[in-house]
Amino acid sequence: MLALKILFWVSLTVLFYSYLGYGILLWVILQTRRFIRPNKNSTLINDFEPEVSLVVAAYNEEDIIEQKIHDCLALDYPKSKLNIIFIADGSSDRTTQIISRYPQVKLMFAPERQGKVAAINRAMQHVTTPIVVFCDANTFLNKRSIGELVKHYTNDQIGAVAGEKKVVSNDKTGDAASSGEGLYWRYESILKTLDSDFYSVVGAAGELFSIRTNLYEPVPHNVLLDDFIISMKICKAGYRVVYEPKAYASESPSFSMKEEQKRKIRISAGGFQSILMLRELLNIFKYGKLSFQFISHRVLRWLVCPVLLPVIFVSNILVFYYTSETLYLAFLVAQVTFYIAALAGYLFATKNIKVKSLYVPYYFVFMNFALYLGFKKFLSKQQSVLWDKAARK
Repeated sequence: MLALKILFWVSLTVLFYSYLGYGILLWVILQTRRFIRPNKNSTLINDFEPEVSLVVAAYNEEDIIEQKIHDCLALDYPKSKLNIIFIADGSSDRTTQIISRYPQVKLMFAPERQGKVAAINRAMQHVTTPIVVFCDANTFLNKRSIGELVKHYTNDQIGAVAGEKKVVSNDKTGDAASSGEGLYWRYESILKTLDSDFYSVVGAAGELFSIRTNLYEPVPHNVLLDDFIISMKICKAGYRVVYEPKAYASESPSFSMKEEQKRKIRISAGGFQSILMLRELLNIFKYGKLSFQFISHRVLRWLVCPVLLPVIFVSNILVFYYTSETLYLAFLVAQVTFYIAALAGYLFATKNIKVKSLYVPYYFVFMNFALYLGFKKFLSKQQSVLWDKAARK
């Protein structure tokens, strides 16, 4: 019985730490640091304007590509210092014809579709500017985004800068897909801010991030999370990745939870692949702060917590069955209530009945279930880099 109780409490503690405790711990550390060193000077220079290449990978984006081009051309950055590159390998619709109408934009196209990683690797062979910014074709940037990103590069220790991802919806009530995804990214933005202030962002999001061009390492073509691997390799090389929320990319939420699940499964499979590729970062004696952040923010969330959820539930049932202690009854009731709320959220979502209070438990269970499916795809190597992108609103 003691072993069951230890299993329950250790599992519950790790789960709490991964989702809430880690952020709380960073906040306490940062507040203490600011109290001890309140007058730490910033080295940012807002008018620092180096030459920049903006690389946009697009595949069959004829519905949105012209709007994306206009968005890039409207960026508030010196035109003579901004090289815009669209790479549209494998596109079979009108994407390339539309891009070719704009002489301000460099079009790169190869008829064979080899995936986003191969396209980026090919584009990087033609980048000569000291800074390169990556963003997705279906996202739109705020006008000052480039300037907000590059101002950090006056610090030689900064190897990459991650922008913020915003999920926006015209639907004021919001469904499970838009509300759940939006809430998740607001939570991630808080953690990224804490990560950046503590030491380094643990993986940039591909919607918007920048790197020093000379730090780019070609990515193997089978990599699923190119943005994560690119930025983490820069961290591994001894540079920091910082977070800049004033540079943001806005995109619509997934069209439905089915589409969101497709996206989450791919990310999950890529997460397991990334942990394996970056396993050297698990050595906290060698990588110190970076290992601490990598394990706390990514490894526990992707690899450990999905397993702990059933462990906590089953051990809770067994402990209560054998002891009848009120404390374990309370935890069991709370868990059952949470999962019933998640199930209700799922049932309501399938009928397009919007109950926002149920979206948090539903999306939480949904994310962890997607990790199981992603792990299965990772083991079977079924997740192709040539994936069908999730439809968005």
